[in-house]
Amino acid sequence: MNWLLVACGGAIGASLRYGAGLIITKPQSLFPWTTWSVNLFGCLLAGIFFAFTLRYPSLQNEARLFLMVGILGGFTTFSSFGLETFQLIRQGQLSIAMVYALSSLVLGVVILALGFYLTQLCIAAK
Repeated sequence: MNWLLVACGGAIGASLRYGAGLIITKPQSLFPWTTWSVNLFGCLLAGIFFAFTLRYPSLQNEARLFLMVGILGGFTTFSSFGLETFQLIRQGQLSIAMVYALSSLVLGVVILALGFYLTQLCIAAK
């Protein structure tokens, strides 16, 4: 049942993400408005959902899987990143939160570039 909750939520979230791209797209702008907007809105929703699950513990299992893992996971994984960083800060783990946040951002871009350039090299070698 848990897999089904995540899968259904993920389908909804991915569809919402696609729809946001159709609405927000600004082709003449260099700034990635769609991704920026979706990530920030996803963080807002993650904060709202997280507050509800703390206030109403009965929502923690199925609702968390459907809303946070499913819908928000399909909409943007940035919201999970924001929530995990926030939870570390709330737990007083500021140094771990900062290492997690900065390393995720910097290493994510570096590793993406590495994958891109290694693939280009492999394709060019053929």
